[in-house]
Amino acid sequence: MAPRTDRHHAGPPLGPPLFVIGGGPGGLAVAAALRERGVRAVVLEKASVVGASWRGRYERLRLHTTRRLSALPGLPLPRQFGRWVARDDMARYLEKYADVHDLEIVTGVEVFRVEAAEGGGWVLHATGGRRLTSTAVVVATGHHHTPLLPDWPGLAGYGGEVVHAAAYRSPAPYTGKDVLVVGAGNSGAEIAVDLAEGGAARVRLAVRTVPHLVRRSVAGWPAQYTGVLVRRLPVWLADRVLRLLCRLTVPDLSAHGLPRPTTGLVARLRGADAFPVYDTGLVDAVRRGLVEPVAAVESFEQGKVVLADGTVLAPDAVIAATGYRRALEDLVGHLGVLDAHGRPLTHGARTPAQAPGLYFTGFTQPVSGTLRELARDAARIARAVTTGRPGRGSRRWRAGRRR
Repeated sequence: MAPRTDRHHAGPPLGPPLFVIGGGPGGLAVAAALRERGVRAVVLEKASVVGASWRGRYERLRLHTTRRLSALPGLPLPRQFGRWVARDDMARYLEKYADVHDLEIVTGVEVFRVEAAEGGGWVLHATGGRRLTSTAVVVATGHHHTPLLPDWPGLAGYGGEVVHAAAYRSPAPYTGKDVLVVGAGNSGAEIAVDLAEGGAARVRLAVRTVPHLVRRSVAGWPAQYTGVLVRRLPVWLADRVLRLLCRLTVPDLSAHGLPRPTTGLVARLRGADAFPVYDTGLVDAVRRGLVEPVAAVESFEQGKVVLADGTVLAPDAVIAATGYRRALEDLVGHLGVLDAHGRPLTHGARTPAQAPGLYFTGFTQPVSGTLRELARDAARIARAVTTGRPGRGSRRWRAGRRR
């Protein structure tokens, strides 16, 4: 028997391309699934490399989903990466994924606007005055696209150091400093712990909405597996199950400034798009006083930060882990395909009634894991493009497995 190799040796599909906007995990997965079905897909990536968003994140970053359920269609994540894949390993995996599937990727090209073409199909306006036409387009620019910094009163005259979490890499520049981290999402929680463990003199975490804290794994059972099991339950029942699990596995931190949330985890996720915070050290850091939860930031004064409870702080640095915008308004907002919050009205294999052939992937945050759903979306989109019918995709083409 001939030795098995990683690369698919089939010739590249010919003919007019279908364009995929974005060279992150979602875009690469869709392109590979389309190629598997004989469709020529060209990935347009504004950065110089694929997976650029992964390379630019903080050094401590690891997946909160397991290696087995985070692989993209057609290529497993290597076992040596461990259960929780590190930032650099994920970036290398995406490079290899593009190579293994011989994907057609054009880097350094940003698409600014997608418009309906006369007679059907789409016109993409891109870097250098390009006008690209296609019968179908997949938008995969990502949920975390543009850093969002709130317009706090007094910020312009503050005078101190304020950076978005997107610019944070490691705790080294903050050794011996008093740092205020704003935002208690996953990035804020991990950056706060990273600073506390990395030599910052004092770390405070400003909390506006109390997060749902979830153990990433309990007795070897990942939280993601629970998310997969409850994702199809009614919201009220899923919330009841998850509330009980959290009470059993996460201590009450009310005395330390982090009370338990009063809203359900799934209800909040679907309503406010607020993801649970996976514990990678925050619970222990708060209990030991290494990270101090404080009230939300209300405003800034010259050299001072004013909190919602009236407390005035004078930190050496402020790191705003205040989230990102999808930034789809300029790209497709004029097509009537976004809701009031800028989220696509459809995702996966279904397209808006007023925009047939326009697909979206990577703009949801399911409790079952984003990468897992990206892999499933890829197969469904490829099937919809080739058959005109949304569906689950071929059984031969599943996440982390090859034919």
